[in-house]
Amino acid sequence: MSLHDGLREYFGKSERRVVLVGVGNPMRADDGVGPKIIELLEERPLDNVMLLNTETVPEAFTGKVEKHKPTHVVLIDAANFRGQVGETKLILGTQIGGQAISTHSLPLNIFISYIERSVGVPVILLGIQPKTIDFYKPMSPEIEEAAVSIADTLYQVLSE
Repeated sequence: MSLHDGLREYFGKSERRVVLVGVGNPMRADDGVGPKIIELLEERPLDNVMLLNTETVPEAFTGKVEKHKPTHVVLIDAANFRGQVGETKLILGTQIGGQAISTHSLPLNIFISYIERSVGVPVILLGIQPKTIDFYKPMSPEIEEAAVSIADTLYQVLSE
């Protein structure tokens, strides 16, 4: 299933209030893809969509997420699922479990389960396969390109 189709299925056709959470460390090459996508979307705001660039501390933003009263929450982050560089995968919070799919020390499943319990909506992770997450390296061209494509897809689906 394409990213576009997967997102359309997740969001459905009903009224929605969405929170997009960009997670990642911009000082670690491709790990900065989540915040990069949020920055690209900030250039063209959408109604009923809250954009949060949380970098490496999404847990510090739980209050903002709760206050928005979202119907859908999407975390956007580099994730090592052994795919092709730049490949995307939509992963339900329940599918993450204790897996170290994220590149961060605090497992995202802790943040996800908290949001799901406090807000009562299913959270998904939009994972992007990185090429490298080395410190002090620039984002790889493949991930730069993927970030633009993903931002365009999110904008298109959320504009429908």
